Amino acid sequence: MRNSDLPPVPPLLRSSGSVEVITGSMFSGKTEELIRRLKRALFARQRVQAFKPRIDDRYDPTRIVSHQAVAVDAIAVATSQSLEERVAEGTQVVAIDEAQFFDRGIVEVCERLANRGIRVIAAGLDQDYLGRPFPPMPDLMAIAEEVTKVHAVCTVCGGPASRSQRLSIEASTVLVGGAESYEARCRACFEPHDVPRTER
Repeated sequence: MRNSDLPPVPPLLRSSGSVEVITGSMFSGKTEELIRRLKRALFARQRVQAFKPRIDDRYDPTRIVSHQAVAVDAIAVATSQSLEERVAEGTQVVAIDEAQFFDRGIVEVCERLANRGIRVIAAGLDQDYLGRPFPPMPDLMAIAEEVTKVHAVCTVCGGPASRSQRLSIEASTVLVGGAESYEARCRACFEPHDVPRTER
């Protein structure tokens, strides 16, 4: 066989980054899945950094904590720009909890980090308390290589829940809270406050 018949030698491959999104309703296990993936990366001796929005201080101001009290250390930041500036040289995995609370710049930040060869894992609500797409999650899911949608258990009927039922009449889209403020509901049992419920 002549040299000209041989296939071309592929160029050296750079470390391939990616974006993974874990999404679903309240109490669906998003944060637990994020922590599970983080711990696997730590077991593999990868350099990991975890971030959370400063607004979310429900359980701990500097740790990512699930509703089941599973926790990992994290850096609390106020903006997507601040998050990007805190990513250390040599970091291989970046985890972001409650991504829906970040500004829309988080999408570009995740894109840039992945283009640098970093594995980005972001968890967040896909819908707000009215059942509408919760920005910036739709755009984040669109650029992701992998999207995992997890479900909770409906507190009314026990079926798979995909929505977060707000228990108060607070009208703000952002209301940080836990079981005292929200319940997981399925489509049939979900009652957005500005939509009248008809009798079935």
